[in-house]
Amino acid sequence: MSPAAPTPAPSAVTVGGRALESIRAEFPILHREVKGQPLSYLDNGATVQKPEAVIQTVDEYYRLHNANVHRGIHTLSEEATNLYEGSRAKVAGLLGAHPREIIFTKNVTSAINLAAQGWGADNLKPGDRIVLTEMEHHANIVPWHLIAKRTGAVIEWVGIDDEGRLDRESLTAALSREPRVLAITHVSNVLGTILPISEIVAEAKAAGALTLVDGAQAVPKMPVNVAEIGADFYGFTGHKLYGPTGIGVLYGRREILDEMEPFEGGGSMINKVSKDEVTWASVPAKFEPGTPPIAQAAGLGAGVDWVNGIGLEAIGAHERELTAYALPRLEEIPGMTLFGPSDTTDRAGLISFDLEGVHPHDVSEILDRHGVAVRAGHHCAQPLMKRLGVAATTRASFAVYNTTEEVDRLVEGLHDARRVFGL
Repeated sequence: MSPAAPTPAPSAVTVGGRALESIRAEFPILHREVKGQPLSYLDNGATVQKPEAVIQTVDEYYRLHNANVHRGIHTLSEEATNLYEGSRAKVAGLLGAHPREIIFTKNVTSAINLAAQGWGADNLKPGDRIVLTEMEHHANIVPWHLIAKRTGAVIEWVGIDDEGRLDRESLTAALSREPRVLAITHVSNVLGTILPISEIVAEAKAAGALTLVDGAQAVPKMPVNVAEIGADFYGFTGHKLYGPTGIGVLYGRREILDEMEPFEGGGSMINKVSKDEVTWASVPAKFEPGTPPIAQAAGLGAGVDWVNGIGLEAIGAHERELTAYALPRLEEIPGMTLFGPSDTTDRAGLISFDLEGVHPHDVSEILDRHGVAVRAGHHCAQPLMKRLGVAATTRASFAVYNTTEEVDRLVEGLHDARRVFGL
């Protein structure tokens, strides 16, 4: 085994009043090596790594509190219920919502499906318009295709400009045709574009449209207040907010949730079951059938506590600083094409790019030799890839623990990729 390369030391940087080095020390996985190199994890748009506090919370649930929730009249069940509902309250606090407006799902995809199927099945009819944008993730496209096929609704697309920003004139034109739904991302998972979501939701509501916002890339990077945004639904996923996999969140306005029929049926979500009739439990239990993701919810609650301890404004500012550092360095690489806004004030901490002459999968494999983890592919955004004129891109995405030294290693690895391919 070759000797390990020295671990890059973070610069004298603080995030939320804490030394970046001390933040990194809380993430066990950052101390490992990849192919003899220190790990530089830049695939945070896919999932972020977990701090020790989250790992310990999940471990302690299984070691000390493992029981089903809401059902048992015994100590372990009461403890598990307190953890589960306590996490719901933490998520509600994070979003500026009421706990009864927070539904736990398995991920944001499940959350969007719940909204599309649960609301759409009873409210959409043939010819109704569903407005989507070219920058949506498949999680906010496919569920609407399914419900459109089921109900006879039609999907209308809003484009983007060459800088990767939403075409607001196209949006206004689409809204003038009185759609029933606007489903839109808060932050693009490919371009990093931060949309002026409160303005867009207000415009959509004035046109009479139901609004759903995919916040998977936003909630981990900036403060989000659903009351200020005003959307009818807002979803995100736990594993991007420093929590575990296997849990997502759907916020829904209470009056809409009360009117909706459940998307799935089973135990725990009922009030009464007879041979002839079923009545539902109140919200949110109505939408959480069966044994819920208890350990995952506990871990998500710990993740919320952890990010609150640093501050989402500080986390987002740190990621934008890394983006501002990375963009000019990447631009200097011959054959490099960068996608998304050049102005980092309305861009979150991720960068997608194309290196001429090297397929993104080859770029990713060569970077892995340097211990640099990135994402390569269409990023579950094939309509956007078509708009950009590429089949795939490479994406580097930042989190609170990343450093400028890791950006330097990314750049060095890209120069190596060009050398490997004789460019």
